[in-house]
Formats: sequence, C-alpha cells, structure tokens
Amino acid sequence: MTGTPPGAPLRVGLVGYGLAGSVFHAPLIAATGGLALDTVVTSNPERQQQARTEFPDVRVAATPDELFGRADELDLIVIASPNRTHVPLATAALKAGLPVVVDKPVAGTAAEARGLAALAEERGLLLSVFQNRRWDNDFLTLRKLIDEGGLGDVYRFESRFERWRPQLKGGWRESGDPAEIGGLLYDLGSHVVDQALVLFGPVTAVYAETDIRRAGAQTDDDTFLALTHAGGVRSHLYVSATTAQLGPRFRVLGSKAGYVKYGLDPQEAALRDGRRPGATGADWGTEPEELWGRVGSGESPVTGGGRPEPTLPGDYPAYYAAVAKALRGDGPNPVTALEAAAALDVLEAARRSALEKVTVTL
Repeated sequence: MTGTPPGAPLRVGLVGYGLAGSVFHAPLIAATGGLALDTVVTSNPERQQQARTEFPDVRVAATPDELFGRADELDLIVIASPNRTHVPLATAALKAGLPVVVDKPVAGTAAEARGLAALAEERGLLLSVFQNRRWDNDFLTLRKLIDEGGLGDVYRFESRFERWRPQLKGGWRESGDPAEIGGLLYDLGSHVVDQALVLFGPVTAVYAETDIRRAGAQTDDDTFLALTHAGGVRSHLYVSATTAQLGPRFRVLGSKAGYVKYGLDPQEAALRDGRRPGATGADWGTEPEELWGRVGSGESPVTGGGRPEPTLPGDYPAYYAAVAKALRGDGPNPVTALEAAAALDVLEAARRSALEKVTVTL
C-alpha cells in the first residue's frame, strides 16, 4: 500500500479502455465507496477522449510503464487489456509493489496463474481476478436455492451462455493466434466453468466439443463441456455465438425439485447503455417478475409449471466493494488467482479433450 491517508479513497490505475475497461471496470470502480479512478491507460486517442469525457477528473496515460513509474502514487492496478497482456502486465505491477485486479482469464494456462499467485504471495500483495458473473442475478438466486435445500441434492447443472451473432465482429477475441487466448472456450467458458466450480466444487473428468461454425472464423464459436464433479454432480455447459434459438440460462435438477431460468442478468446491458450503479432512482440489477425462473417438479416451466422464484438483484458492485475491503485488511480476496487456476485446469483439459476426442481425467 502507498501513503494514502486513512479514510481517503484508494487510488486506482486502469489499464485498457476497450469493452472491459470502459463498460465494466471504470463505472464499477467509480461507483465503489473507498475507491477513486485515478488514471486510465490507453494509447488510442479516441478512447483517451472518451475516458476524459466520462470521468472528467481522471488522468490519462499512453502506456502502462507510465503507471508503474508512479507506483508510489497508486494503491491498485486493474488490468483490462487484451488477454495476451494479462500475465506480463500483472507481473510488472506486482514487481512494482502494486496490488492487482486482472480481468478473466487471468492467464492462458493454470501454471501461469499459479506463478502469478506465488509472486503475489511472495510480495504480500493482493491479486484478484474479475469474475463478475458470480454476482449475476440468476447465479445469486441459484446459490440461495441450493443453500436453503430447495432443490434437494443437485444431480445435474445445465448452464448456457448463448448468443446469436452469425456475423464476425473481428478483433483479437476472434483471432486464431493461440497467443491471443481468444475463442469462446476462454471467453464465456471462463464464466460458466467458474460458476460450476463455485457451486459444486472440484472436477474429476472433462469432456468437450469445440467447433468453428461461422464462415471465416478462426477460433471456436460453438462449444460444449461436460464436467464430472468430485461430489457426483454433472455439469453440462454451453457457450455459443451461433445459437438461433436460445435455451434456458440455467436448468438445475435435484432430488426435490428443478430450477429453470431464461434470460441474461441485466447488468451488462445497463452498463452498455450508460446506466450506473448507485444512480439516483436506479433499481440496479433487478428484473421484472415475468423473467423470474421457476421451481417445481414434474411440470414444464414453458407452460407455467412450478412456482415463480423471485430473482435476487444482480450485484456487480459487490466485487469492487470486496476488493476495497481486502486492500484495507477488512475482508478476504473475493476471487483468488488459485481459484482462477482451478478453472484454467478445466479449460485446458477441455481444449485437449476436444482436440484428441477423449475424456480427460484431472
């Protein structure tokens, strides 16, 4: 930590002002009590102007080295730059003595993630991974149902993060260069695998199918994973950009009841639209009753079977609130690099499974 006076906001440097930086991190940091967005790093002149417009008090830097050269003026570095830069930038920040938040995936391999975790521990610094979808409305609701025993013993967890994007958008996320760590397995797959591990614990076996469906695509855009958890639960996870008819976000089957939920958490759409958590009159993270999931047994939720289960509000701001507490020694790291490494073990196994057409044992 720097010499920030007690009670003063902790000063944050944000590296990257593309989708992740401008839509997710900057607004959430700015909305978090105890944190102050001090500097945005981007070499793109249009994004520099965008940052100044959206946050008039923010400083702008063209390179991460400008931040590291001011390490004694900052309390946290957030890395929201392209995936291939995560490990080198996190390493540089930790060596400069700065705590770090890294967007998912923290690294391309579990070994790299564990290496970063070891470096952070050696330096006595926080290293946290931005897994915002642990605070999705449907996920929070499902955790509550499971914790309260409403579903009984869960047998099967189906999770879908599907989109209909038949045309390529371009950019590094769709690059076939392995160094870019692109493709849906590591993009949306990082979310659904993390959620499965949080809910049901370690995985012992992984089977996966990865496909390239769209003309001109270079990396996976339609992927399926089947996980066997040590506790016996089976997770079936779908991530796709080529789904013309979207399935349920969750279908969870237990010994007492099942839970079926359609639709994505509204927070990303709200952030993209320029809405901000904490704004006056904003009902952040809530959804209308007609979008609630349903809990029951033997009925079809499509035809109104089961009872509606009120969806808890989504709460992305809780992540940075927890980071602020952890930096001050008042709470735990909300998402550790070792947790992220466990998810990367699964993603690496999935890639091998799809390539070799085998089930991989962990």
